[in-house]
Amino acid sequence: MKILVTGGTGFIGRHLVWKLAAEGCEVQFSGRNPEAAAQVIAHSPAPVRWLPLEHGSPLAKRLLADASREHDAIVHCAALSSPWGSPQAFARANLDSTAEVIHACGKNRIPRLVHISTPSLYFNFSDRLGIREDQPLPPPVNDYARSKAQAETLLADAKLPECVILRPRAVFGPWDATLMPRLLRVMQRGAIPLMRGGQAQLDLTCVDNLVHAVWLALTRPLPRPLCVYNLSNGTPLAFKDLLQQMAEHFRLPLRTRRLPWPLVHGVARLLELKARLGNGAEPLITRYGAGVLAFSQTLDISAIQRELGYRPVISQDQGIAQHAQWWLAQQRQKP
Repeated sequence: MKILVTGGTGFIGRHLVWKLAAEGCEVQFSGRNPEAAAQVIAHSPAPVRWLPLEHGSPLAKRLLADASREHDAIVHCAALSSPWGSPQAFARANLDSTAEVIHACGKNRIPRLVHISTPSLYFNFSDRLGIREDQPLPPPVNDYARSKAQAETLLADAKLPECVILRPRAVFGPWDATLMPRLLRVMQRGAIPLMRGGQAQLDLTCVDNLVHAVWLALTRPLPRPLCVYNLSNGTPLAFKDLLQQMAEHFRLPLRTRRLPWPLVHGVARLLELKARLGNGAEPLITRYGAGVLAFSQTLDISAIQRELGYRPVISQDQGIAQHAQWWLAQQRQKP
């Protein structure tokens, strides 16, 4: 198969590039950063090609369409995934990029598109368990969720021959720069706040399991032209239990401090207001960032299990241990 991976220099994208190369695919990946691209190429088990591309730029639409000629599929990973940012930045990274991918698929008659979305679409500052893909979506809680919901609408309206939208929950693993690193930095500095007793049930996704799901989405027959699937390890755990596992595997002391959710929410709201009135930099705490650790959110993954035959290829414990091993090696290399 000949496949183009957008955002191939990012955390998820690079793992996909390596998986596809290992499977014998002819892989091209896009990205902005030449140093990150060199790293992806250096770690790849087989030769891969880099396409320098900045989504939302004047030339991006034409460059992507030209580069994806005679391809069997595009995997769209390029995105701005953050609890904070400007509406313009999210629109450029998440909406413009999706429109460019749709154009490339249509112009080159690419048979299949796999799009990485997010279960942030489901979040509404309340406990939600066993969420199904067909449940009505609440109003978006921030500009990130809004842009990803709009991107899914673009894909639904595009009427592509075959399109798979994956909504993986809390992806982690080697080269992750967001989820666990944020928690690890707090653990290294002091106490982690426990809201609502740390009882929130969280679903996580090892990056190896996401990569496996993408491979299934590329290779398995689809039951309909547009398929939307939740994805996780399928083993929810309480936030306080996740912290305990992380402390053991990452060899860090665990200090926690119980804080009432209304207090955290109020402080985060003030910090967000101060940031918007100031230089716009991400505040120390955002309502969304705190909320996803305060409220339960678990996903029903029976659809992807039933229709694509998904089963995790690595357990949650193995994934955390693997991530910790990589992280500890990185720490030893620091001067």
